[in-house]
Amino acid sequence: MRPVGELFLALRISFSLPLIFLDAALRLEVSAGLIRAALPFAPPVLYRSALMSKRAVVFGNLGQLGVELMRELGERGYEVIGSDRAQLDITDRERVEQHLAQADPQVVFNAVAYNQVEVAEQEPQLAFLVNALAVRNVALACRQVNARLVHYSTDYVFDGTASRPYTEEDPTHPLGAYAVSKLAGELYAQAYLDGALIVRTSGLFGLAGLQTARGNFIELMLRLAESGKPIRVVEDHVASPTYAPLLAARSVDLLERDQHGVFHVGGGEPISWFNFARLIFEVAGLNPELRPTSEREYRTAAHRPKYSALSNARIERLGLPKMPPLEAAVRDYFVHRKDLSGADFSPRGTSVPPSG
Repeated sequence: MRPVGELFLALRISFSLPLIFLDAALRLEVSAGLIRAALPFAPPVLYRSALMSKRAVVFGNLGQLGVELMRELGERGYEVIGSDRAQLDITDRERVEQHLAQADPQVVFNAVAYNQVEVAEQEPQLAFLVNALAVRNVALACRQVNARLVHYSTDYVFDGTASRPYTEEDPTHPLGAYAVSKLAGELYAQAYLDGALIVRTSGLFGLAGLQTARGNFIELMLRLAESGKPIRVVEDHVASPTYAPLLAARSVDLLERDQHGVFHVGGGEPISWFNFARLIFEVAGLNPELRPTSEREYRTAAHRPKYSALSNARIERLGLPKMPPLEAAVRDYFVHRKDLSGADFSPRGTSVPPSG
């Protein structure tokens, strides 16, 4: 029997954070991934570069990945037109077609996703609408304007039975409604576009997670540490957490090398969620009561892969830089987090910024 007052945490995610059980009674669903910042309604964002020679559209521009894509593309000389769901709902095919016809981009990045793994079991139609049928809308619109599509998928397309990082050649086997919808999105993109670029990732964390209640895994750990209660994190689920700025950079690298098909861009380091939590607290200089647990502690509606780390061997064979150690990425996150929030979580020890 679980002691009252302890916090039980099931952390088995790709883009999504899990269920939290507080005092064995209060259940909160927290979804990470492509989080929309809590900003007022605004028209689509347009970043103009000095070159004005390349134009990109970013759907989901306020999410953890979207904000980094906007920055990365702008720094590389793209004219970037960004929109979020408040401005343009990509489940509306007619609006998507009108938007791309007006923007006339060379490339479209789809960083929109339905990430609520547990809720998807109760509303699979909505998950499929956003993660699959909306991708069809975008792919069809890209075909009409002859634009490249870069679409993002998840490690959850695998069943987690492997004992080593998954490669692009491994067979897919999604285990639930969310995972099925994400795999269907991949297939729709490839069905309508010969040159679609599908990028699978795992455990995304980026600074945009600082701006919303849902946040990301790092922000969740920091909030739980503030509660003063014991924190239990699963140690039998392994992923490859990925820093959003690096994912954005590698995505544009692949685009500019004219790559298409499916590529894995994970954090480069398989790690359990318990060890990831421990690393976060070490870097932050915090010492909460952290205890390992397993999925056998309780059952949830959604079945998640136990091992979903991704191999980056394919992008490395192209000559792209290896992803830096996860510790370096976490340290870089805290450096920039302090700049944004003013919070006193200076990384402890030697800081080694992740390579671009």
